Amino acid sequence: MDYQRILEEIADEVKPLLKNGVVANYIPELAKIQQDKFGMYLLTLDQEPYAVGDYDEKFSIQSISKVFMLAMAVGKCKEKVYRRVDVEPSGDPFNSLVQLEYEEGIPRNPFINSGALVVTDMLISNLSDPRGEFLEYVNKLTGQDDIRYNEKVAASEKLLGFKNAAMVNLMKSYGNIHNDIEEVLDLYFDFCSIEMTCHELAKAFRVFANHGKGVIDSHRYLTKSQFKRIAAIMLTCGFYDEAGEFAFRVGLPGKSGVGGGIAAILPNEYSIVVWSPGLNRKGNSLAGMKALELFTTKTTSSIF
Repeated sequence: MDYQRILEEIADEVKPLLKNGVVANYIPELAKIQQDKFGMYLLTLDQEPYAVGDYDEKFSIQSISKVFMLAMAVGKCKEKVYRRVDVEPSGDPFNSLVQLEYEEGIPRNPFINSGALVVTDMLISNLSDPRGEFLEYVNKLTGQDDIRYNEKVAASEKLLGFKNAAMVNLMKSYGNIHNDIEEVLDLYFDFCSIEMTCHELAKAFRVFANHGKGVIDSHRYLTKSQFKRIAAIMLTCGFYDEAGEFAFRVGLPGKSGVGGGIAAILPNEYSIVVWSPGLNRKGNSLAGMKALELFTTKTTSSIF
């Protein structure tokens, strides 16, 4: 299949959408990003790369980091993770407080903000240097040693992170946060601030496409059972309250971030990443969603 031609066709078809989305301006540092950026990168398990646009420009991966957080926590804590975080789609915005209070401090899933904050708390409890070890983990997944946090983005998020602070305090009141509130928030903002390119994210997610086993180093990051559960959560919960729409239109497990990135996998076949900073009303990349819908339509590839 001529993947390169298909990516180039998609880039042309989504070009009119690049001016329609809204950059995540509630995070001051992200508001500075040029809206018409677009990159796409496909990486097959046999290491064939295909790319178009701004695929080698770094961007803040934001909530995509929650996949790495969950994978690392599951590797450390096994099934205990799911005692403190549920695995159901939320049906509500990613920063909703209402559902969290109704369900007595147990987040619906690990990919909404409250769930990722609990996962952050678990990593603090189980790692001697969570900030450094998490970065090392992401670098290892990517096969690099130069992935970094963006301190300006993290500080920008903390400046206006009132809802996240409210969530941590609420969950602390129910006993589902074990560590210092400020420590949890600071680390969570660091995790979300990681910068990667489409190329780098595709390399990291290729490990998930390979059922949790490294393609280059053959290291097993997750058991097949752990991978299966994380892939299921990506499919059902990876796109805020638009997960059903993504499954319906694209048909791949994946995760989005308000930095405009989307990373997805077809197990045993490929990882694919798209970046376009303009978001739709649900907080997902407008052009990115369409690009991946076009890709699975043109290639007739999905998990279904």
